[in-house]
Order: sequence, then C-alpha cells, then structure tokens
Amino acid sequence: MAYDVIVLGSGPGGYPAAIRASQLGKKVAIVERELLGGICLNWGCIPTKALLKSAQVYEYAKHATDYGITINNPSADFGGVIKRSRGVADKMSKGVQFLMKKNKIEVIMGTGKLIAKDKLEVTAADGTKQVLEAKNIIIATGGRARQLSSMPIDGKKIIGYREAMVLPTQPKSMIVCGSGAIGSEFAYFYNSLGTKTTIVEFMPRVVPVEDEEISKELEKQFKKQGIEIMTSSEVISVDTSGAGVKAKVKTPTGEVTLEADILLSAVGVVANIENVGLEALGIKTDKGKIIVDVNQQTNVPGIYAIGDCTPGQALAHVATREGINAAEHLSGQHIDPIDYNNVPGCTYCSPEIASVGYTEKAAKDAGYEIKVGKFPFIASGKAAASGATEGFVKVIYDAKYGEFLGCHMIGAAVTDLIAEAVVARKLETTAHEILNAIHPHPTMSEAVKEATAVAYGEATDI
Repeated sequence: MAYDVIVLGSGPGGYPAAIRASQLGKKVAIVERELLGGICLNWGCIPTKALLKSAQVYEYAKHATDYGITINNPSADFGGVIKRSRGVADKMSKGVQFLMKKNKIEVIMGTGKLIAKDKLEVTAADGTKQVLEAKNIIIATGGRARQLSSMPIDGKKIIGYREAMVLPTQPKSMIVCGSGAIGSEFAYFYNSLGTKTTIVEFMPRVVPVEDEEISKELEKQFKKQGIEIMTSSEVISVDTSGAGVKAKVKTPTGEVTLEADILLSAVGVVANIENVGLEALGIKTDKGKIIVDVNQQTNVPGIYAIGDCTPGQALAHVATREGINAAEHLSGQHIDPIDYNNVPGCTYCSPEIASVGYTEKAAKDAGYEIKVGKFPFIASGKAAASGATEGFVKVIYDAKYGEFLGCHMIGAAVTDLIAEAVVARKLETTAHEILNAIHPHPTMSEAVKEATAVAYGEATDI
C-alpha cells in the first residue's frame, strides 16, 4: 500500500501531524501499536488530570466549612476515582478515532519498523506482517518511564506512572522517587486521598528545573499538606521480599531505610527508539534521541522525527507543534522554527506550577541585567475570594530594553495563566506594554501585571 505520508505513533505529536498532512492534501496512514492518542491521552496528560481533579474536589469537600458550606464526613472512593479517570481517557481516545475518520486517515494497528527510507513493515498483534510505502515517514514513537537498576519496576510493589493510575487499592503509604512533574503530581494526588507520602529527590530541591523560589514555595506547601520531603537523597536499593518495600536511601547525613506499601519510580522518561529500524537506515541518534534539524528532518531524506524521541522537551504541546511543523515542511510550506526557550512547562499538583523562559539564575548567567517583580496571591482579591491565596507570580525583565525574559508562577489555575506570558514573549512584548494592557479585575491574571509593576516600582496593590 502506497501513501504520501506514514506517521509511526498516534500520540499528541503523531495524530496532529497526520491531520495536518491530510489537510494539506496528502494521502496519510498512521500506525499505532496500542491505543490511538498514545501515552498522553491514555496513560499520561489526560487521565492524570482527571485524577488530580478528583483529589481537588475531595480537598474542597473536606474544607467546605471554609466557604460556609457544611458537608458531613466526606470520603474518597478510590475505585470510583480511578474509574472516572479511565472513562475520561477512553472518551478522548475515541475522539481521536473520530478525527482520523473525519480527515480520511487510514489507521493501521501494529508495530512499525523501517526497512527502507520509504518502506515501513507493520506487524499486527496476530503476527501477520504487511509493508507500507510512503514518500515521507514521520517517527513519533514517544517515550516511556525510565528505569533505574536500584529500583527495577515490577508493576506491583515498585511501579511506574502507568501502574500508579490504575492501582486496585489505595496504598496506606508510598515512596515517590523523583519530584519532577510526574512525581509531584502523584505525590499530591495520593497524599490528598490519605496515603502517607514521602518524596525522595536526588537534586538539592524539588521540581529542580523550576526557578529556585518556585521550588522553595512548593516544598513549603507540600510539607504543609503533610508530604515528607528528602532532597539531595538517592534510593540505592529496594527490598521487596516483605509485605511492602524497604528502600535504602542515601542522604546528606547518612543512610536511612524507608518502609512503605509501594514505591513509585518517577525519575524521567526514555525515548522509544529501539527496534524501529534506525540503525539499518543509518539514522543518527545521540544520547538515546533521534537527531533532527529545525524542520524535524533526520539525516535520511524523507524521514522526520518528532516528540519525545527527539532532543526537545518531552512535553505533549512540544510534540504537537513539532508534528505540525514536520507535516507542513514535507508539504512545501514555510514553517516558523520552534523557540524552545519559549515553551511553557506546567505541573498540575496543588498548588499548580507554570513557567516559561529564563529563570532568575539563568538570566543572570546569560549576562542580562535584570528587573525582577513578584506578586503574592495573598494580595489578590480574586485569590482571597476563591480561598486560594498560596503562591505568587514572578516576572523577569531585561533592565535595558524591558524584554520579557521569564515568568514563573505557583498557585491556583496558573497553568491557564502562563499563556499570557508565552504569547507576550512570542510578540516581543515589553514590560511597558504589559503594564499598559488593562487586565480584568478581579482575576488571578492581574498578578502578571502587578508583578511587572513591582519590578518597575509602580505597584499600587502591594
């Protein structure tokens, strides 16, 4: 069977790439070995947000009296929470099926492997094989949980993110190794439902890629919620011979042993590039990632790669933009190369975290003279009315020209607020223009303007 484009993988990079190529007049097939929508829709972004929403609703119920409402003895139905999450994921996956039909994209279920620069062999679940041909092939094979030899995932006592979403019963205690987005989100979720939770982080602070002040605030809020945090610490071995796990942890003050029902390994993501046929075609890789140019092209003409299997940030929205860029480039369209320093990052624990651009330290290290402003949500009328005064917005500007260098947020709904900073930076908006753009009152979004006013000594509400 011959096509113009074959997309290998139907995650948040693959299926938009297929749709965009179809919109541009290409005959397209998409190959998927598991479920349409990939990890994001089925085992990542979407179902985890459903879990976190349930946790947030439970938190509201427990603190209903703070809002003048009485709810007697609310309880969390763990099985019901998991069931709702799976239902949301299933609905979204069916949505992708609809989009494939709508855009006349042929869906072929099976495992794909490159056998030539224009040929892909697909092995179905029953072992039957077929060879597809295309002028262009887009590799969108995504990633999976990284495993460390000190804590090999067995799916029962040592688990990864997939198992964490469908545990049959709620554990009484859990050790979470890693405090990036995945680790922090699951730590919040399980702790809020009553699981005694301990975070073990190798780096000196939690969410280590974030601005240092964000890390400090999240650690403070997590501890306030009852989460135990161990930084500059490393799990060196795990004993699973008993009823639960015994983790030996190396800390700055010596070794300690932690006991829990389950250990969640959340130590990063590794690309799915094995058995794809890269070596046979001479497709270049480095540090476990497929090397691409600004157009998402590999070194082999006609073959593109996008998403978590390439060196960019392992984020769904990055994969989507890369997929669309690849589809447009192979169709002869002019593309706008991605500015990877203007990619927002979001963590959906409570309080939420969102950031884009330079951290304060990175801006200084880059040689900028900077102006920094910080507006705490405790001074926000909307935050006070909502009962969500934790956190702040921090903005960083170039002192000379007012260039918007970075924005870092922690608090309620900040994952929705960060888009303002992303668009502003894309348009090369200056601090002066942010100050003079009228923000609605009362809203959480006012904090962006107010933080900017603090940076320039013009604050009127703090």
